[in-house]
Amino acid sequence: MISSRNGLLEGWPLFGMMAVIVAAVALGATASGDFENEGARAAIRATARTSLFLFCLAYAAAALVRFWPNAFTLWVRRNRRQLGVSFAFSHGVHALAIASLSVVAPEEFRNEVRLSMLIPGGIGYLFIIAMTATSFDRTAAAIGPRAWRWLHGFGAFYIWVGFLNGFGSRALAKPHYWVFVAILIAVMALRLAAMRRKKIAAPA
Repeated sequence: MISSRNGLLEGWPLFGMMAVIVAAVALGATASGDFENEGARAAIRATARTSLFLFCLAYAAAALVRFWPNAFTLWVRRNRRQLGVSFAFSHGVHALAIASLSVVAPEEFRNEVRLSMLIPGGIGYLFIIAMTATSFDRTAAAIGPRAWRWLHGFGAFYIWVGFLNGFGSRALAKPHYWVFVAILIAVMALRLAAMRRKKIAAPA
């Protein structure tokens, strides 16, 4: 059972623990390769998956509680801010891994990465930066609730689409990627079902 008595699993200590885990995963993946081309690619793959896991937890937090209110789902909702910032950290490490590939294998990087990929990806990172910057009480209050809802609502949806496109584009060649696609679709379906239930339950 997850409770507030588990200090490392609550609030900002949780973020610290997640950051350490993500960094360890990235370093472990890098060490599994040649510390250059294959190591960078392994770190890119590993951090894409840690980012997906953390994003899905934060994105599904409210819907999970609506359908299955228990100790775990309540913990996820209570710490979704920290899980969201942990996702941002993970995707920051992911960006560093991509940048390292451009250094150790520049020709391959140029052949594989197109401008059409960099532009939507860059927009996604701008959303991540803005959402992270407004994940604190003072900055959230500064932009106001309406702007905050739009930024975090549309921004999270844009990131979800980016994940779906990224993992989906690899699924035909690598069937195990369908697992990640299924997780993303399940998260969105859960959110839509929770929104519908909330609308039905709302007083006329």
